[in-house]
Amino acid sequence: MNRLISIELQKIWKNKASKILTLAYFILLSFIALIASIKFDIGPFKFHLAEMGIFNFPFIWHFNTYVAAWLKFFLAIVIVSMMANEYSYGTLKQNLIDGLSKKEFILSKFLTVVLFAFVSTVFVFVMSLILGLSFSSYNEFGIIFSDLDYLLAFFVKLTGFFSFCLFLGILVKRSAFALGFLLVWNIIEGIIRGTLAFKIFPDSDTDEKITQFLPLESMSNLIVNPAPRLSVVKSIGTQMGIETDIDYSVSYSAILIVLVWIFLFIYFSYKLLKKRDL
Repeated sequence: MNRLISIELQKIWKNKASKILTLAYFILLSFIALIASIKFDIGPFKFHLAEMGIFNFPFIWHFNTYVAAWLKFFLAIVIVSMMANEYSYGTLKQNLIDGLSKKEFILSKFLTVVLFAFVSTVFVFVMSLILGLSFSSYNEFGIIFSDLDYLLAFFVKLTGFFSFCLFLGILVKRSAFALGFLLVWNIIEGIIRGTLAFKIFPDSDTDEKITQFLPLESMSNLIVNPAPRLSVVKSIGTQMGIETDIDYSVSYSAILIVLVWIFLFIYFSYKLLKKRDL
């Protein structure tokens, strides 16, 4: 297993573009800390994000994982390119000639996907812990380590998304086309959601019960937008007469759905590679 991961990491590190994108991803993750420094003082209007409670425990786990998840597209490019380069540079064929089986090849890619997701999760955990201990109004041990299931959801979300990218990289072979297909699929899911919500089931939540099984939608459902949880947003909503009844907790049924998609992406990646004439 270590040998397989080592092979993949060497390929990524020796590719200049992949190395830059990977470093940029983790650098941008650390920039979440800069949110704490955003402060506006314009006459009587004072706006300081850190004082709004975004770094309070346990809300910080929800907020940081949601924001960090948006940066996953940097590593998505790395994942897709990682697979596309295998075809472009002929390293896939060379690996198979050197004795690596197709199952080991797919396993090496999947282990790299899991490693990226795991390192990202650990990075967000450490950064959130530091920010929380620095700015949170609540530092009791039980409060600090509550709601850690957002980190589990973040890990599963990244693993699912990267597995999808890996599958597209094998399916399409070209990184640009694979990323284009990812964008098109996102649009297709949006059309499906809109059609179900406004045309077929306009007066019920049946559309949500159906679309929760779509791959990108199921990943999105793992960590919902945390903004409405902020007290300032709630107070504004109350003044405007807007009441929201949103469940912000991590849905374990959503985790299960994404795990099934991960299995399917890796399974069909292997089937594609097994049947394809290299």
